[in-house]
Amino acid sequence: MGSYLNPGNFSFCGSLRSKIYVDKSELIAKTNEVLCTEQRYICVSRPRRFGKSMAANMLAAYYDRSENTEELFQNLAIREDKSYKENLNQYDVIKINMQEFLSMSGTMEEMLEMLKNYLAADFEETYPEVRFRDEKNLIQVMKDVFSYTRCPFVILIDEWDCLFREYKQDKDAQKKYLDFLRAWLKDKDYVALAYMTGILPIKKYGSHSALNMFTEYSMTDPGDLAEYFGFTEREVSALCKKYEMSFEEAKTWYDGYQLIAHRQTGDEIYSMYSPKSVVEAMLRHKFGTYWNQTETYEALKIYIQMDMDGLKDSVVRMLAGEAVPIHIGTFSNDMTTFAMKDDVLTLLVHLGYLTYNSINETASIPNKEVSREYVNAISTMNWHGVADSVESSRKLLESLWAMDADAVAAGVEKAHEEISILQYNDENSLSCTIQLAFYFAREYYTMVRELPAGKGFADVCMIPRPCHLDKPAIVIELKWDKSAVGAIEQIKEKQYGNALKDYQGNLLLAGINYNRKTKKHECVIETMQK
Repeated sequence: MGSYLNPGNFSFCGSLRSKIYVDKSELIAKTNEVLCTEQRYICVSRPRRFGKSMAANMLAAYYDRSENTEELFQNLAIREDKSYKENLNQYDVIKINMQEFLSMSGTMEEMLEMLKNYLAADFEETYPEVRFRDEKNLIQVMKDVFSYTRCPFVILIDEWDCLFREYKQDKDAQKKYLDFLRAWLKDKDYVALAYMTGILPIKKYGSHSALNMFTEYSMTDPGDLAEYFGFTEREVSALCKKYEMSFEEAKTWYDGYQLIAHRQTGDEIYSMYSPKSVVEAMLRHKFGTYWNQTETYEALKIYIQMDMDGLKDSVVRMLAGEAVPIHIGTFSNDMTTFAMKDDVLTLLVHLGYLTYNSINETASIPNKEVSREYVNAISTMNWHGVADSVESSRKLLESLWAMDADAVAAGVEKAHEEISILQYNDENSLSCTIQLAFYFAREYYTMVRELPAGKGFADVCMIPRPCHLDKPAIVIELKWDKSAVGAIEQIKEKQYGNALKDYQGNLLLAGINYNRKTKKHECVIETMQK
């Protein structure tokens, strides 16, 4: 068989049998369900680091009939599924990486012409006995092959959206590309399954999509495929145990993508981890930022510095640990059409720089690894106040540990002056400023914010992570035109809040008050054992 009609000698078997892998073969069962219905088209969009190509390779190995691959799956979960034998090695498979063709071409037209010619040549070589009515017409060639073999094709397209990412402004090229895919795939008897993977959802033109036959699964709506977008918490926990790595640290670095499957029995939430980052951490035996091996902070910088009303405020609030409201309905599924800040934030969700909660309709920065990319990007922009506050956060935390109340008050006041992007007129902004001022504390603590209630202001609780139990737990109570001493008393009355109910050890209580008339902060710090 030719190199485009199947995956060749299954060189990707290394992915399935590598030193670190997670059995995601249940995805095959979900795909088999699609094969049994009239809806035979799947498009999965997720960030590059979430293992799209590995999933496509696994599907190719399972469906392709040119080789017996049963041995590959004998120890995987799919073997127990009733559909396993029915579809194993039963189809002709076409597996294409669109990025390869685009890289070899100068224009979109040249890319499509090359793709059609290469595929047609492969068909002629693979089926010399077939009489082709038009060797240059790919659709007719595939009709002729199907008429001869009566075996439909499983078509797997990786990086399907590369043209939208590299030809961002060329709307005409994008439309022609979508029209080609529709003419090639839609309502064709020779298609058993068309499965596409990429970063972006399918582009819409006007009120409809040129590829409206596809069922889409994305970072904003993963559906029943939610648990297959990356490594689940259970799987990462098992890997940490196997490689003697701290699971709590893995959570801090790589957890945070909450993918929600809405089912008849209720919503199911999956904590999703980037396979690329987890594998690198396990093999290197070191937690760190592995994002920049597939992306750079320059890509993030392009979007967060756009002149969209409220965009900077939202980014700063998310950097401080908040979740911000987001409306994803106006996103045009491309990288250039932005009518409002929500369109930019939605793109960042699809690129993996944010996570989306479909229940609360909010976006947030998922974890420490991604947060560092925001800090890297901001450090090279003109957001000097934000960058300076993050840079000063180490010294501010040390002042708090030393119980230097004056230094803490001065540090918070400096952060207030620097973070001019925020409107400093309510308790949420005050709490946001505090959390950003103590950004460095996340190296040692899990930060918990309790939302304001009644006349009280937000607590900021800092709970030492298991590997930093030598550090004191911290509760910060905020007041507005009251007193720092009153804030301390309120902490005691609340009995430290639910966030610290299981904590035992050294505890720092910090009361911080902001006086609107003098525009000054005051701080009182006490220590106690809990």
